[in-house]
Amino acid sequence: MVKRRIGGEFFSAATATLLLIAAVPPAAGTGGPCAGAPEKAVHELSGQAVERRAPKRPVTVDGVVTATFLGEDELGGFFLQGADVAPDGMPAGLFVYAPDLAPAKREKVEAGARVRLRGRPGSHHGRPQLEGTEMLARCGEAEPQRLAIEWPPPDRERLEGVWVGIETPLVVTGNHELARYGSLELAPHRRAFRPTNFRSGDGPEDPDRAEERLILDDGSYRGRPDPIPHVDGDGSRRVGTRIEDLTGVVSHAFDAWRLHPTEKPDFQSDNPRPDPLPDPAGGAIRIAAFNVENYFLTLGQRGAANARELAIQRAKLLAAARQLRADLLVLVEMENRPDAPEDFVTRLAEATGQPWRLARGGDTGSDAIKVSLAYRADRLEPVTEVARDSREVHHRPPPVAGFQPLGGGDPFGVAGIHFKAKVGCPDRGDVDRGQGCWNLRRTEQAQALADYLQQWRSRKRQLPVLIAGDLNAYGGEDPARALAEAGKVDLLAEHVPWESRYTYVFRGESGYLDHLQAHPRLAERVAAVHTHPINADEPRHLEFDSDFVRGEWVRDDAYRSSDHDPIAVDLRRQGGAGGGKP
Repeated sequence: MVKRRIGGEFFSAATATLLLIAAVPPAAGTGGPCAGAPEKAVHELSGQAVERRAPKRPVTVDGVVTATFLGEDELGGFFLQGADVAPDGMPAGLFVYAPDLAPAKREKVEAGARVRLRGRPGSHHGRPQLEGTEMLARCGEAEPQRLAIEWPPPDRERLEGVWVGIETPLVVTGNHELARYGSLELAPHRRAFRPTNFRSGDGPEDPDRAEERLILDDGSYRGRPDPIPHVDGDGSRRVGTRIEDLTGVVSHAFDAWRLHPTEKPDFQSDNPRPDPLPDPAGGAIRIAAFNVENYFLTLGQRGAANARELAIQRAKLLAAARQLRADLLVLVEMENRPDAPEDFVTRLAEATGQPWRLARGGDTGSDAIKVSLAYRADRLEPVTEVARDSREVHHRPPPVAGFQPLGGGDPFGVAGIHFKAKVGCPDRGDVDRGQGCWNLRRTEQAQALADYLQQWRSRKRQLPVLIAGDLNAYGGEDPARALAEAGKVDLLAEHVPWESRYTYVFRGESGYLDHLQAHPRLAERVAAVHTHPINADEPRHLEFDSDFVRGEWVRDDAYRSSDHDPIAVDLRRQGGAGGGKP
């Protein structure tokens, strides 16, 4: 049962009804537009707790204004709470669409004003409203009653147009539409996850929370709002941010439940931007994988459109790479031309003062992008050439090479991966069956890579190999399962709590597409596993190529340097003896 809160106290529906009636004063005066009883109650026009009774002719109604959105580019109207509660003892709400309201009448419309108006009942995308206002009179003042609720409520439809205070802590789970439409996607208590992100029994019972989400809107459906609402001092609003005691009007539009706030949301930074990773402890070797989101020297292709954008992209990526404090980098989505990774690695060496080198070799294929390996020459030395599995199953031939820690330690191999993406779906064949399209191809790529590495190891002293990069598959999907069947150990699943097991956010759902899959001998050497959430939680208008509000918030820093978060593993220098086929 939903309780009402009035004056800071909770009451049953029956008691609240009496209090509400007492709280709303009668219409002022004995004559004029405020005299007499209105023709219809708000709950009759909105169909709340009764069958909707909305004649086609204009009618008069009484109510108290709860929220106004009459400004330019706003909703073009205001929300009205019925002067009488509905038969279920709860307040009724209705949107009044009045974009052409005369200035003299607009002055009468403010929160707390009791008004009588005459308009025509209508609907917009199935939502009841009053439109075509013919008369509007202010009949006094009254304090509208805010309904205290938990989210999600048992009956969302009943709350359409109602002024509420949501007492459930809500968490930002998506910010993709923040700059585009001024909205944030919320979920109760925690972020939502991709359902296929976890192995069986290794995650929450309700990962996606699809039926529980709520859009925090901005009192407008305009595109490209300026200024961007809901942002902090850095122009961001990170996924994972918490909001408590959210107050506003509930509405349904564009296939989603929304809340237009009437008070500024109180954002709690439960997921602040992380500091740079600490240096590896005890002389461990750190291997990091980073999808750099199309680092192209060729302008106007998949990366930067011009020299200015390239300079910003480069600065952000170098800032991110410096934060990783890695000894070896797997760089995903480099332009497939020889000088693109060379340019980045040379600039990284200049920025850090460290001797970074590019590991060269192998046929990189014909795809527009490739995977590259880079290492610090003062920490590692190559012990094999770079080989690539150039079989047709791979669109981007994965590189593999062996390295030896300088100053002592056991050698190991690293294979960089970037499997087929989930986009560009075919009409038939390898279509989306719940894991995104091209899942069969990605599974074939995983199986082919496992076979290739087994052959490579037989020629390279049985070096244990770490597979690192973008699998384009979540942790519970078939490609990850194929690697597990081949004996690989999923280091993120083994070492990172499920609440933090993500590197990517898509449509309000978090998950890890980026992987560290280790040979068991390497898994025994793991000292630490890191996710570094500098990108996926940040809104996309912080990217180097943002055209929202003229890129006002774009900075030369690490945050939103890519759409993927980098990940890293620290390996102890020494490992146990043994071989094994994986």
